[in-house]
Order: sequence, then structure tokens, then C-alpha cells
Amino acid sequence: MSFLPDFKLETYFSQWEFNTKFNLCASDTESLDLKYLLSICSKDEKKLWDGMGLGYTETFGSDILIDSISKTYDKVDKKDILTFAGAEEGIYISMNSILSSDDHCIVITPNYQSAQTIPSSICDVTNVDLDSKNNWNMDLDILKDSIKPNTKLISINFPHNPTGKIISQDELNQLVDICRDKGIYLFSDEIYRLMERDKTSRLTQISDIYEKGISLNGMSKSYGMPGVRIGWISTKDHKLIYRMEKQKHYLSICNSAPSEILSVMALNSRDIILERTRTIIYNNLLELNKFFEAYKYLFDWNQPDGGCIGFPRLKTNEKIETFCEKLIKERSVLLLPSNIYDSRLSKSPDNHFRIGYGRVNMPEALGEFKKFINDNYKN
Repeated sequence: MSFLPDFKLETYFSQWEFNTKFNLCASDTESLDLKYLLSICSKDEKKLWDGMGLGYTETFGSDILIDSISKTYDKVDKKDILTFAGAEEGIYISMNSILSSDDHCIVITPNYQSAQTIPSSICDVTNVDLDSKNNWNMDLDILKDSIKPNTKLISINFPHNPTGKIISQDELNQLVDICRDKGIYLFSDEIYRLMERDKTSRLTQISDIYEKGISLNGMSKSYGMPGVRIGWISTKDHKLIYRMEKQKHYLSICNSAPSEILSVMALNSRDIILERTRTIIYNNLLELNKFFEAYKYLFDWNQPDGGCIGFPRLKTNEKIETFCEKLIKERSVLLLPSNIYDSRLSKSPDNHFRIGYGRVNMPEALGEFKKFINDNYKN
């Protein structure tokens, strides 16, 4: 295995996330606070919290946590689930448990950096770009032509980071058929699921419909709890799950006990929490659409299909990283320039930037962004 490169996205956030007043590119939703979560949990869950011990937990995750997770799927049993200390650990362990140096992997791009760099550190990887000039559509013919005799895994992410794109259920079914025909694993990062603009566009979870499908999810995005660091995978391939468990022994070993109980509370009250999340996103997206309509001379904008982030394009010739640096300096507002998504696999489309609309202070941040534009980029 080769050394992993610098995680540019996380390095960028390490530099700026807590050193700017407004994070306008956050990939999560407004975080829950403990008081709110305890106010909506059941009496039995409150007793669990009050009587909680701070010892080690089970490697797979506690039975009550796995039971709560299993109820978010249609056809998943508790034996189909392994939990992690965050979805990132799930990506790392999944790729290292499935792939070897003799294999080939296909990854949809642009994508969260580790979805590209971790498999690239193990084996040969081919990227398939979403079409930036055609509403970020995925070309199944290109993907199919990228398959090699040794292709072991295809990695997808819908709703997509950073564009918010959702493919159709028919396209997903076709992709499953392709993978089934070739015996290929299909790794599906579903972390932004349940934040679709239209419920009819919500995709079926891969582990519910494909025996070699691997669904990744966690508490960070839709549930507004990134700080608990709880993620999981679901798959019908139990031999794979046990290989993953053995790798987890070298990393986190087990989850945090408080985080497990807090996650159980949230998952069991998911209807309340998801309604809160969707309300924030809906209201913010109304403001964001107005913003981009007012400044359409400066930006290209397609409303995302789902999630809480979008990927607009700056229409001037100025480098997007320069534009973002000026915004930080003048208004303390953070955007994520598209060059951060560049990797040795692919170059992200020029002059795009990630913008987030999952936090309650987005309108205030947008106000500062407007001042910056009016000061520097009048039509």
C-alpha cells in the first residue's frame, strides 16, 4: 500500500473552519444540542443515559444501536450491520477489506477525497466524471466501458457531494444489474439520504436490493450529529463484515458509549429530527435560489436534487481560489473552491465552489456574501 496523500479538503477546513465567522460551505446540517435531544427521547432512553457506564463497548456496536439502525432499512437484519467511529472509518475499512493490489476500482468523481485516494493507495482506479455541462448526469455507458476483467468495486455517492445530484431509480437499478452480472461490489455512500427536495427521487438503499451492495451512512449529515462520530455499513455479505470487524480492531476498536446512546435516541426519534432538518434546508434553499437569481450575471446555479450542499460556478476569469480567499479576508465567509476536489484521478471542473445551506445562520452568512459581491463585482 502506498502512502496516502495530504487530505486537502480536511487540511483546508483545519486552517479555516474555526477561523472564519461564517462557514458557508458546511457539508452538515444544524447540529442538535444535548438538551433538545434529551427532551425528545423516551423515558427508557433517558434511563440509559443516566445509568451509562464509560467503559469499552462492543466492536460491532451495542445491540440497541444496531437494532435502531436496522429499522432505517427495508430488508436489513441486525447481522447485516457493522458500526464505526464515523463514516470516514467505514470508507477506509471497506476499501481495505475489499480491494487488493491485483484489483481495479471505479469511482464517480468529483467526490469526497478519501473515496478516491484510499482505493488509489491500494489498486488501479478509474474515475468516471459526472457531466458538469449536463446537470451533473452520470453516463452509464462510460461507466460500463470502464469495467475491466479485474474490476472488484464501483463506488458511488447519491445525493452527491458536492453537487447534490441524484440519479434516477432506473439508473441505479441498471447499475445494480451491471454489477450483478459481473460480480462487482457496489459501494454506495448514502450519507445525504433523506434530504431530497422531492421524496419521489429518494433512491433505494443498496444493501436492501443487492447482495454485494454496501450502504454507508452515519449520524453526521441528515441527523445533525457529526460530533458523536457514529457511522455504519450495511451489507448482506457477512464474510466481508467480519473482515471489516478485524480491521476495526486496529483503528477505533469500539465506539464511544455516550455516542452510541445519543445515536439511539436520535434514530428512534428520527421523524422529528428529519422534519427539523428538512425545514431548515427548505427555508435556506428559498433564500439561496433568490441570491443566485439576483447574481446570475456572476454565477451559474442548478438547484441540487438533495443533500445540503451545491456546486455553483463563478462565471468570471478570476481563479476560484482567489475569489474564495478574498471573501475570507474581507467578510470572514468560508466557501470551498473546486480545486480542493482535484486528485491524481481527476481534475474538478474549473471555477466551481461548494456552498452549504444546512445551518440556521446561512441567511446571515449570505448577507455578508452579498456585501462582498456588491463591493467588488457589481453588474
